[in-house]
Amino acid sequence: MYYILKYSLRYHYRYFMTSSHASDHAVLQALGARLARHRLNRNLTQAALAAQAGVSTLTVQRIEQGHSSQAANLVRILRALGLLDNLDALVPEPAISPIQQARMRGRVRQRASSRSGKPERPADWSWGDDEP
Repeated sequence: MYYILKYSLRYHYRYFMTSSHASDHAVLQALGARLARHRLNRNLTQAALAAQAGVSTLTVQRIEQGHSSQAANLVRILRALGLLDNLDALVPEPAISPIQQARMRGRVRQRASSRSGKPERPADWSWGDDEP
């Protein structure tokens, strides 16, 4: 029974971390639980991790419990746990299409372009009762 529950919780956290429909709170809780497991796998107390990361013990506790925190604190904790290189998987370097590269002539895009012209107006919707 313990194994099934443990597997179920692992699936539960994996689902919330990968589901685009998960709430912010659910994602933060799953992230905090993963960080806590990494900390425990390295046999670190929350105080020891906090000292290595240069943050307070309360910050580590709050992140592991799924509360919001500053991005800098998360980066410090990831670095202390040896997980900072995994950010490349989270936010990969964007690929540039060959067509866009040719248009830009080697320059790097600095801002998004605005829509040209008027915004598209959705077609008038009806139930279809008016048609014979």
